[in-house]
Amino acid sequence: MKKKRNRIPVIVCILFVVFGISGCADGKNQEEQRADQPEKAGVQEIEKGQDAERQTEDIAAPSTAGALHVEGTRLCGSDGTLVQLKGISTHGLAWFPDYVNEDCFRQLREEWKVNVIRLAMYTAESGGYCTDGDREALKKLIRDGVSYAESQDMYVIIDWHILSDSNPNTYLAEAKEFFSEMSAEYADAEHVLYEICNEPNGGTSWDEIKSYAEEVISVIRGNDENGVVLVGTPNWSQFVEEAAVDPITGYDNLMYTLHFYAATHTDDLRSRMTAALDAGLPIFVSEYGICDASGSGAVDEGQAEQWMKLLDERSVSCAAWNLSNKEETSALLKSSCGKTSGFEEGDLSDSGKWLYHMLTGERGQASSNEKKAVEGDLSQSESEDVLTDGVIEIRAGIKNNWEAEGRQVYQYDLVLKNISDKECTEWEIEIPFHSEITLSDGWNGDYAVQGSTLHITSKNYNGTIPAGGTVSDIGFIVSGGDGIVFQ
Repeated sequence: MKKKRNRIPVIVCILFVVFGISGCADGKNQEEQRADQPEKAGVQEIEKGQDAERQTEDIAAPSTAGALHVEGTRLCGSDGTLVQLKGISTHGLAWFPDYVNEDCFRQLREEWKVNVIRLAMYTAESGGYCTDGDREALKKLIRDGVSYAESQDMYVIIDWHILSDSNPNTYLAEAKEFFSEMSAEYADAEHVLYEICNEPNGGTSWDEIKSYAEEVISVIRGNDENGVVLVGTPNWSQFVEEAAVDPITGYDNLMYTLHFYAATHTDDLRSRMTAALDAGLPIFVSEYGICDASGSGAVDEGQAEQWMKLLDERSVSCAAWNLSNKEETSALLKSSCGKTSGFEEGDLSDSGKWLYHMLTGERGQASSNEKKAVEGDLSQSESEDVLTDGVIEIRAGIKNNWEAEGRQVYQYDLVLKNISDKECTEWEIEIPFHSEITLSDGWNGDYAVQGSTLHITSKNYNGTIPAGGTVSDIGFIVSGGDGIVFQ
Protein backbone atom coordinates (compact mmCIF):
# COMPACT_ATOMS: atom_id res chain seq x y z
CA MET A 1 0.00 0.00 0.00
CA LYS A 2 1.44 3.32 -1.00
CA LYS A 3 1.94 6.08 1.51
CA LYS A 4 -0.73 8.74 1.57
CA ARG A 5 0.03 11.64 -0.74
CA ASN A 6 -1.46 14.98 0.20
CA ARG A 7 -2.16 17.90 -2.06
CA ILE A 8 -0.93 21.18 -0.65
CA PRO A 9 -3.79 23.64 -0.10
CA VAL A 10 -3.74 26.52 -2.51
CA ILE A 11 -3.80 29.00 0.33
CA VAL A 12 -0.36 27.91 1.51
CA CYS A 13 2.27 30.15 -0.03
CA ILE A 14 6.00 29.52 -0.23
CA LEU A 15 7.79 32.47 1.25
CA PHE A 16 11.55 32.23 1.02
CA VAL A 17 13.91 34.69 2.62
CA VAL A 18 17.05 34.91 0.60
CA PHE A 19 20.28 36.22 1.98
CA GLY A 20 23.84 36.76 0.93
CA ILE A 21 23.77 36.10 -2.81
CA SER A 22 27.28 37.26 -3.42
CA GLY A 23 29.31 38.05 -6.50
CA CYS A 24 26.43 39.97 -8.10
CA ALA A 25 26.43 43.69 -8.64
CA ASP A 26 23.25 44.56 -6.76
CA GLY A 27 22.87 41.96 -4.08
CA LYS A 28 21.83 39.43 -3.29
CA ASN A 29 12.37 20.83 -7.46
CA GLN A 30 -2.59 -3.50 -14.74
CA GLU A 31 -4.41 -4.05 -14.29
CA GLU A 32 -4.20 -6.36 -11.33
CA GLN A 33 -3.63 -9.99 -12.18
CA ARG A 34 -7.03 -11.66 -12.23
CA ALA A 35 -7.53 -13.60 -9.04
CA ASP A 36 -8.66 -16.65 -10.92
CA GLN A 37 -5.54 -16.67 -13.11
CA PRO A 38 -2.51 -16.15 -10.86
CA GLU A 39 0.80 -15.90 -12.66
CA LYS A 40 4.39 -15.63 -11.62
CA ALA A 41 5.86 -12.14 -11.82
CA GLY A 42 5.77 -11.15 -15.43
CA VAL A 43 3.97 -13.29 -17.98
CA GLN A 44 4.41 -16.89 -16.95
CA GLU A 45 6.26 -19.15 -14.55
CA ILE A 46 9.55 -20.24 -16.04
CA GLU A 47 10.06 -23.98 -16.04
CA LYS A 48 13.16 -25.32 -14.37
CA GLY A 49 15.92 -27.19 -16.19
CA GLN A 50 16.59 -26.43 -19.85
CA ASP A 51 14.05 -23.61 -20.09
CA ALA A 52 15.66 -21.79 -17.17
CA GLU A 53 19.08 -22.30 -18.74
CA ARG A 54 17.90 -20.75 -21.99
CA GLN A 55 16.56 -17.76 -20.07
CA THR A 56 19.86 -17.11 -18.28
CA GLU A 57 22.58 -18.36 -20.61
CA ASP A 58 23.17 -14.90 -22.11
CA ILE A 59 23.67 -13.22 -18.72
CA ALA A 60 27.10 -12.89 -17.14
CA ALA A 61 27.53 -15.35 -14.29
CA PRO A 62 30.40 -16.67 -12.17
CA SER A 63 30.27 -20.01 -13.98
CA THR A 64 30.94 -18.32 -17.32
CA ALA A 65 32.60 -14.96 -16.60
CA GLY A 66 34.57 -16.10 -13.57
CA ALA A 67 36.22 -13.65 -11.18
CA LEU A 68 35.60 -10.02 -12.12
CA HIS A 69 38.17 -7.30 -12.56
CA VAL A 70 38.18 -3.65 -13.66
CA GLU A 71 39.57 -2.52 -17.00
CA GLY A 72 39.40 1.21 -17.57
CA THR A 73 35.93 2.22 -16.43
CA ARG A 74 34.32 -1.15 -17.00
CA LEU A 75 33.80 -4.43 -15.23
CA CYS A 76 35.17 -7.46 -17.07
CA GLY A 77 35.21 -11.23 -16.69
CA SER A 78 38.32 -13.33 -16.21
CA ASP A 79 38.80 -13.59 -19.99
CA GLY A 80 38.43 -9.83 -20.52
CA THR A 81 34.83 -10.03 -21.73
CA LEU A 82 32.75 -6.98 -20.81
CA VAL A 83 30.35 -7.66 -17.92
CA GLN A 84 27.32 -5.65 -16.84
CA LEU A 85 25.67 -6.77 -13.64
CA LYS A 86 21.99 -6.05 -13.01
CA GLY A 87 20.33 -7.05 -9.83
CA ILE A 88 18.64 -6.24 -6.56
CA SER A 89 19.66 -5.01 -3.13
CA THR A 90 18.08 -6.34 0.01
CA HIS A 91 16.76 -3.91 2.56
CA GLY A 92 18.46 -3.96 5.98
CA LEU A 93 19.31 -7.56 6.84
CA ALA A 94 18.44 -7.00 10.49
CA TRP A 95 14.91 -5.90 9.59
CA PHE A 96 14.09 -8.15 6.64
CA PRO A 97 16.17 -11.30 7.16
CA ASP A 98 13.66 -13.77 5.74
CA TYR A 99 14.27 -12.77 2.11
CA VAL A 100 17.73 -14.29 2.38
CA ASN A 101 16.68 -17.78 1.34
CA GLU A 102 17.61 -20.02 -1.54
CA ASP A 103 14.13 -20.25 -3.06
CA CYS A 104 13.95 -16.47 -3.30
CA PHE A 105 17.40 -16.20 -4.86
CA ARG A 106 16.56 -19.01 -7.28
CA GLN A 107 13.42 -17.23 -8.47
CA LEU A 108 15.26 -13.93 -8.91
CA ARG A 109 17.94 -15.69 -10.95
CA GLU A 110 15.74 -17.91 -13.11
CA GLU A 111 12.69 -15.69 -13.61
CA TRP A 112 13.96 -12.15 -13.13
CA LYS A 113 17.37 -12.69 -14.79
CA VAL A 114 19.14 -11.17 -11.82
CA ASN A 115 22.89 -11.81 -11.75
CA VAL A 116 23.91 -9.86 -8.64
CA ILE A 117 22.48 -9.61 -5.12
CA ARG A 118 23.52 -6.86 -2.72
CA LEU A 119 23.40 -7.77 0.97
CA ALA A 120 22.76 -4.49 2.82
CA MET A 121 23.96 -4.65 6.42
CA TYR A 122 23.26 -1.39 8.25
CA THR A 123 25.94 -0.24 10.64
CA ALA A 124 24.38 2.39 12.92
CA GLU A 125 20.59 2.18 12.94
CA SER A 126 18.58 0.07 15.38
CA GLY A 127 19.79 -3.48 14.86
CA GLY A 128 22.92 -2.16 13.17
CA TYR A 129 26.20 -4.05 13.28
CA CYS A 130 27.99 -1.30 15.21
CA THR A 131 25.17 -0.37 17.57
CA ASP A 132 22.78 -2.86 19.18
CA GLY A 133 22.66 -5.51 16.45
CA ASP A 134 23.47 -9.19 16.87
CA ARG A 135 26.79 -9.32 15.06
CA GLU A 136 26.95 -13.10 14.78
CA ALA A 137 23.39 -13.30 13.44
CA LEU A 138 24.15 -10.58 10.89
CA LYS A 139 27.32 -12.31 9.76
CA LYS A 140 25.37 -15.57 9.42
CA LEU A 141 22.90 -13.78 7.13
CA ILE A 142 25.84 -12.51 5.07
CA ARG A 143 27.32 -16.00 4.85
CA ASP A 144 23.96 -17.53 3.95
CA GLY A 145 23.43 -14.89 1.25
CA VAL A 146 26.89 -15.46 -0.20
CA SER A 147 26.25 -19.20 -0.24
CA TYR A 148 22.82 -18.92 -1.87
CA ALA A 149 24.18 -16.55 -4.49
CA GLU A 150 26.95 -19.01 -5.30
CA SER A 151 24.55 -21.94 -5.61
CA GLN A 152 22.36 -19.88 -7.97
CA ASP A 153 25.34 -18.73 -10.06
CA MET A 154 25.06 -15.06 -9.11
CA TYR A 155 27.53 -12.45 -7.95
CA VAL A 156 27.02 -10.95 -4.50
CA ILE A 157 27.96 -7.64 -2.88
CA ILE A 158 28.75 -7.51 0.84
CA ASP A 159 27.54 -4.00 1.70
CA TRP A 160 28.75 -2.10 4.79
CA HIS A 161 25.65 0.09 4.80
CA ILE A 162 26.53 3.35 6.52
CA LEU A 163 23.72 5.91 6.56
CA SER A 164 22.82 7.69 9.80
CA ASP A 165 26.46 7.44 10.88
CA SER A 166 27.24 9.72 7.89
CA ASN A 167 31.03 9.50 8.05
CA PRO A 168 32.52 6.03 7.50
CA ASN A 169 35.38 6.88 9.87
CA THR A 170 32.88 6.75 12.75
CA TYR A 171 33.24 2.97 12.82
CA LEU A 172 36.58 2.58 11.07
CA ALA A 173 37.92 -0.01 13.52
CA GLU A 174 34.78 -2.12 13.22
CA ALA A 175 34.88 -1.89 9.42
CA LYS A 176 38.49 -3.05 9.29
CA GLU A 177 37.74 -5.97 11.58
CA PHE A 178 34.64 -6.96 9.60
CA PHE A 179 36.26 -6.80 6.18
CA SER A 180 39.35 -8.57 7.46
CA GLU A 181 37.13 -11.47 8.46
CA MET A 182 35.02 -11.44 5.30
CA SER A 183 37.95 -11.08 2.88
CA ALA A 184 39.85 -13.89 4.59
CA GLU A 185 36.80 -16.12 4.30
CA TYR A 186 36.05 -15.25 0.65
CA ALA A 187 39.53 -14.63 -0.74
CA ASP A 188 39.09 -17.50 -3.20
CA ALA A 189 35.42 -16.86 -3.99
CA GLU A 190 35.03 -15.62 -7.56
CA HIS A 191 31.54 -14.21 -7.04
CA VAL A 192 32.08 -11.82 -4.08
CA LEU A 193 32.43 -8.02 -4.26
CA TYR A 194 33.00 -5.72 -1.26
CA GLU A 195 31.14 -2.41 -0.80
CA ILE A 196 32.91 -0.60 2.02
CA CYS A 197 30.74 2.49 2.66
CA ASN A 198 27.21 2.81 1.32
CA GLU A 199 26.32 6.52 1.38
CA PRO A 200 28.66 9.00 3.08
CA ASN A 201 26.63 12.12 3.83
CA GLY A 202 26.23 15.03 6.24
CA GLY A 203 29.06 17.01 4.71
CA THR A 204 31.59 14.16 4.81
CA SER A 205 34.33 15.13 2.37
CA TRP A 206 36.00 13.04 -0.29
CA ASP A 207 39.28 13.40 1.60
CA GLU A 208 37.68 11.76 4.65
CA ILE A 209 36.16 8.99 2.55
CA LYS A 210 39.42 8.40 0.70
CA SER A 211 41.39 8.14 3.94
CA TYR A 212 38.89 5.60 5.30
CA ALA A 213 38.85 3.63 2.05
CA GLU A 214 42.62 3.37 1.86
CA GLU A 215 42.74 1.79 5.31
CA VAL A 216 39.91 -0.68 4.65
CA ILE A 217 41.16 -1.61 1.18
CA SER A 218 44.59 -2.32 2.66
CA VAL A 219 42.97 -4.80 5.06
CA ILE A 220 41.01 -6.48 2.26
CA ARG A 221 44.06 -6.71 0.02
CA GLY A 222 45.93 -8.42 2.82
CA ASN A 223 43.63 -11.40 2.20
CA ASP A 224 42.01 -10.95 -1.20
CA GLU A 225 44.44 -9.46 -3.70
CA ASN A 226 42.01 -9.06 -6.58
CA GLY A 227 38.43 -8.83 -5.30
CA VAL A 228 36.46 -5.88 -6.66
CA VAL A 229 35.96 -3.16 -4.04
CA LEU A 230 33.21 -0.52 -4.32
CA VAL A 231 33.89 2.85 -2.68
CA GLY A 232 31.15 5.32 -1.74
CA THR A 233 31.31 8.99 -2.75
CA PRO A 234 30.18 12.21 -1.02
CA ASN A 235 26.58 13.40 -0.66
CA TRP A 236 24.84 10.03 -0.53
CA SER A 237 27.14 8.65 -3.25
CA GLN A 238 26.41 11.32 -5.83
CA PHE A 239 29.52 13.50 -6.09
CA VAL A 240 31.52 11.12 -8.26
CA GLU A 241 33.30 14.05 -9.89
CA GLU A 242 35.24 14.61 -6.66
CA ALA A 243 36.59 11.08 -6.76
CA ALA A 244 37.39 11.48 -10.47
CA VAL A 245 39.67 14.42 -9.69
CA ASP A 246 41.50 12.57 -6.90
CA PRO A 247 41.02 8.79 -7.21
CA ILE A 248 42.54 6.21 -4.90
CA THR A 249 45.88 4.96 -6.20
CA GLY A 250 48.05 1.94 -5.46
CA TYR A 251 45.27 -0.64 -5.84
CA ASP A 252 43.58 -2.31 -8.79
CA ASN A 253 39.95 -3.39 -9.18
CA LEU A 254 38.34 -0.42 -7.49
CA MET A 255 35.03 1.12 -8.53
CA TYR A 256 33.19 4.15 -7.17
CA THR A 257 29.49 4.16 -6.38
CA LEU A 258 26.79 6.47 -7.65
CA HIS A 259 23.23 6.25 -6.33
CA PHE A 260 20.18 7.76 -7.97
CA TYR A 261 16.43 7.94 -7.46
CA ALA A 262 14.78 8.72 -10.76
CA ALA A 263 12.06 11.08 -9.50
CA THR A 264 14.72 13.25 -7.85
CA HIS A 265 17.97 12.87 -9.75
CA THR A 266 17.77 13.67 -13.44
CA ASP A 267 19.89 15.27 -16.16
CA ASP A 268 22.39 16.96 -13.87
CA LEU A 269 23.43 13.77 -12.08
CA ARG A 270 23.49 11.87 -15.37
CA SER A 271 25.79 14.55 -16.79
CA ARG A 272 28.10 14.33 -13.80
CA MET A 273 28.23 10.55 -14.07
CA THR A 274 29.06 10.79 -17.77
CA ALA A 275 31.79 13.35 -17.10
CA ALA A 276 33.33 11.14 -14.39
CA LEU A 277 33.30 8.14 -16.71
CA ASP A 278 34.87 10.23 -19.46
CA ALA A 279 37.58 11.21 -16.97
CA GLY A 280 38.33 7.52 -16.45
CA LEU A 281 36.49 6.82 -13.18
CA PRO A 282 34.99 3.28 -12.94
CA ILE A 283 31.42 3.63 -11.64
CA PHE A 284 29.02 1.06 -10.18
CA VAL A 285 25.42 2.08 -9.39
CA SER A 286 25.07 -0.07 -6.30
CA GLU A 287 21.69 1.40 -5.37
CA TYR A 288 18.90 3.08 -7.33
CA GLY A 289 15.15 3.47 -7.34
CA ILE A 290 12.49 4.85 -9.65
CA CYS A 291 10.78 6.98 -6.97
CA ASP A 292 12.25 9.97 -5.16
CA ALA A 293 15.34 10.00 -2.97
CA SER A 294 13.42 9.34 0.25
CA GLY A 295 12.31 5.96 -1.08
CA SER A 296 8.70 7.12 -1.15
CA GLY A 297 6.51 9.38 -3.27
CA ALA A 298 5.47 8.70 -6.84
CA VAL A 299 7.52 6.79 -9.40
CA ASP A 300 8.97 8.42 -12.51
CA GLU A 301 9.27 5.76 -15.18
CA GLY A 302 10.26 8.26 -17.85
CA GLN A 303 13.35 9.32 -15.92
CA ALA A 304 14.03 5.70 -14.97
CA GLU A 305 14.12 4.74 -18.66
CA GLN A 306 16.57 7.55 -19.37
CA TRP A 307 18.81 6.27 -16.60
CA MET A 308 18.73 2.69 -17.84
CA LYS A 309 19.48 3.78 -21.38
CA LEU A 310 22.60 5.59 -20.17
CA LEU A 311 23.71 2.71 -17.93
CA ASP A 312 23.35 0.29 -20.84
CA GLU A 313 25.22 2.58 -23.22
CA ARG A 314 28.13 2.89 -20.79
CA SER A 315 27.94 -0.72 -19.49
CA VAL A 316 27.48 0.46 -15.91
CA SER A 317 26.35 -2.23 -13.46
CA CYS A 318 23.47 -1.57 -11.08
CA ALA A 319 21.38 -2.94 -8.21
CA ALA A 320 17.81 -1.81 -7.45
CA TRP A 321 16.63 -0.89 -3.96
CA ASN A 322 14.92 -2.87 -2.31
CA LEU A 323 13.82 -6.47 -1.73
CA SER A 324 11.18 -6.10 0.97
CA ASN A 325 7.50 -5.47 1.63
CA LYS A 326 8.17 -2.29 3.57
CA GLU A 327 5.42 0.28 3.15
CA GLU A 328 7.37 2.56 0.85
CA THR A 329 7.44 3.10 -2.89
CA SER A 330 10.93 1.70 -3.42
CA ALA A 331 10.03 -1.70 -1.94
CA LEU A 332 9.61 -4.24 -4.73
CA LEU A 333 6.77 -6.04 -2.95
CA LYS A 334 3.43 -4.75 -1.76
CA SER A 335 3.18 -4.33 1.99
CA SER A 336 0.35 -6.86 1.94
CA CYS A 337 2.63 -9.57 0.53
CA GLY A 338 3.77 -11.95 3.24
CA LYS A 339 5.74 -14.23 0.96
CA THR A 340 9.51 -14.53 0.97
CA SER A 341 9.66 -16.41 -2.36
CA GLY A 342 7.29 -17.60 -5.10
CA PHE A 343 6.23 -14.04 -5.89
CA GLU A 344 3.39 -13.53 -8.36
CA GLU A 345 2.43 -10.50 -10.42
CA GLY A 346 -0.12 -9.35 -7.88
CA ASP A 347 2.49 -9.37 -5.13
CA LEU A 348 4.63 -6.73 -6.81
CA SER A 349 4.56 -2.99 -6.20
CA ASP A 350 4.77 -0.55 -9.11
CA SER A 351 8.53 -0.45 -8.56
CA GLY A 352 8.67 -4.25 -8.57
CA LYS A 353 6.66 -4.55 -11.78
CA TRP A 354 8.81 -1.99 -13.57
CA LEU A 355 12.00 -3.71 -12.42
CA TYR A 356 10.82 -7.17 -13.45
CA HIS A 357 9.98 -5.97 -16.96
CA MET A 358 13.23 -4.04 -17.24
CA LEU A 359 15.37 -7.00 -16.17
CA THR A 360 13.60 -9.48 -18.42
CA GLY A 361 13.52 -7.17 -21.44
CA GLU A 362 9.74 -6.90 -21.37
CA ARG A 363 9.61 -3.16 -21.07
CA GLY A 364 6.49 -1.78 -22.69
CA GLN A 365 4.64 1.49 -22.88
CA ALA A 366 5.18 3.76 -19.92
CA SER A 367 2.43 3.31 -17.35
CA SER A 368 -0.33 5.80 -16.78
CA ASN A 369 1.28 7.06 -13.60
CA GLU A 370 4.51 7.98 -15.37
CA LYS A 371 5.72 11.47 -14.62
CA LYS A 372 7.60 13.28 -17.36
CA ALA A 373 9.54 15.90 -15.49
CA VAL A 374 11.37 18.47 -17.58
CA GLU A 375 14.68 19.78 -16.30
CA GLY A 376 14.28 23.28 -14.95
CA ASP A 377 10.54 23.32 -15.66
CA LEU A 378 8.42 23.30 -12.54
CA SER A 379 5.11 23.75 -14.31
CA GLN A 380 3.89 20.38 -13.02
CA SER A 381 4.61 21.14 -9.37
CA GLU A 382 1.64 20.97 -7.07
CA SER A 383 2.59 24.36 -5.67
CA GLU A 384 4.95 26.95 -7.05
CA ASP A 385 5.98 30.44 -6.11
CA VAL A 386 8.12 33.05 -7.86
CA LEU A 387 10.10 35.50 -5.78
CA THR A 388 12.38 38.31 -6.93
CA ASP A 389 15.00 39.62 -4.54
CA GLY A 390 17.54 42.02 -5.95
CA VAL A 391 19.07 40.45 -9.03
CA ILE A 392 17.91 36.87 -8.35
CA GLU A 393 14.55 35.46 -9.32
CA ILE A 394 13.68 32.26 -7.49
CA ARG A 395 11.16 29.71 -8.66
CA ALA A 396 10.30 27.21 -5.94
CA GLY A 397 8.05 24.24 -6.57
CA ILE A 398 6.78 21.36 -4.48
CA LYS A 399 7.42 18.33 -6.65
CA ASN A 400 6.13 15.76 -4.21
CA ASN A 401 4.50 15.44 -0.78
CA TRP A 402 3.67 12.45 1.39
CA GLU A 403 3.32 11.34 4.98
CA ALA A 404 5.82 9.05 6.71
CA GLU A 405 5.83 8.00 10.35
CA GLY A 406 3.45 10.78 11.31
CA ARG A 407 5.53 13.52 9.68
CA GLN A 408 4.89 15.50 6.55
CA VAL A 409 7.60 15.12 3.91
CA TYR A 410 8.13 17.55 1.05
CA GLN A 411 10.37 17.48 -1.99
CA TYR A 412 11.22 20.90 -3.43
CA ASP A 413 12.77 21.90 -6.74
CA LEU A 414 14.38 25.33 -7.14
CA VAL A 415 15.35 27.36 -10.20
CA LEU A 416 17.46 30.49 -9.71
CA LYS A 417 17.68 33.16 -12.42
CA ASN A 418 20.13 36.05 -12.55
CA ILE A 419 18.02 38.97 -13.80
CA SER A 420 20.85 41.48 -13.63
CA ASP A 421 23.19 42.51 -16.43
CA LYS A 422 26.25 41.17 -14.62
CA GLU A 423 27.50 37.67 -13.91
CA CYS A 424 26.91 36.16 -10.48
CA THR A 425 29.84 34.05 -9.23
CA GLU A 426 28.30 32.36 -6.19
CA TRP A 427 25.04 32.25 -4.30
CA GLU A 428 23.72 31.45 -0.85
CA ILE A 429 20.14 31.13 0.37
CA GLU A 430 18.53 30.62 3.75
CA ILE A 431 15.07 29.13 4.00
CA PRO A 432 13.36 29.70 7.37
CA PHE A 433 10.54 27.44 8.57
CA HIS A 434 8.12 27.98 11.45
CA SER A 435 9.34 24.86 13.24
CA GLU A 436 12.33 22.56 13.28
CA ILE A 437 12.93 20.41 10.22
CA THR A 438 14.90 17.31 9.30
CA LEU A 439 16.82 17.21 6.03
CA SER A 440 16.86 13.79 4.37
CA ASP A 441 18.44 14.72 1.05
CA GLY A 442 19.69 17.66 -0.96
CA TRP A 443 21.33 17.96 -4.34
CA ASN A 444 23.46 20.45 -6.25
CA GLY A 445 24.27 22.56 -3.25
CA ASP A 446 25.86 22.38 0.19
CA TYR A 447 23.14 21.98 2.81
CA ALA A 448 23.04 22.62 6.53
CA VAL A 449 20.17 22.81 9.02
CA GLN A 450 20.20 25.04 12.06
CA GLY A 451 17.01 24.49 13.99
CA SER A 452 14.26 25.75 11.72
CA THR A 453 16.49 27.23 9.03
CA LEU A 454 17.85 25.47 5.96
CA HIS A 455 21.05 26.95 4.49
CA ILE A 456 22.01 26.21 0.88
CA THR A 457 25.18 27.43 -0.79
CA SER A 458 26.33 26.91 -4.36
CA LYS A 459 28.70 24.19 -5.50
CA ASN A 460 31.82 25.09 -7.44
CA TYR A 461 30.14 23.88 -10.64
CA ASN A 462 26.88 25.84 -10.35
CA GLY A 463 27.83 29.02 -8.51
CA THR A 464 28.30 31.07 -11.65
CA ILE A 465 25.10 32.37 -13.23
CA PRO A 466 25.59 34.54 -16.30
CA ALA A 467 23.47 37.64 -16.77
CA GLY A 468 20.00 36.44 -17.72
CA GLY A 469 21.00 32.82 -17.09
CA THR A 470 19.53 30.19 -14.79
CA VAL A 471 20.71 27.33 -12.64
CA SER A 472 18.30 24.46 -12.02
CA ASP A 473 18.10 20.92 -10.65
CA ILE A 474 18.60 22.27 -7.14
CA GLY A 475 16.38 20.62 -4.61
CA PHE A 476 15.91 19.02 -1.24
CA ILE A 477 13.65 16.78 0.83
CA VAL A 478 12.65 17.87 4.33
CA SER A 479 10.23 16.60 6.94
CA GLY A 480 8.54 18.17 9.92
CA GLY A 481 5.69 17.83 12.38
CA ASP A 482 2.08 18.67 11.60
CA GLY A 483 2.85 20.09 8.19
CA ILE A 484 5.78 22.24 7.22
CA VAL A 485 5.07 25.96 7.06
CA PHE A 486 7.52 28.54 5.82
CA GLN A 487 8.14 31.57 7.98
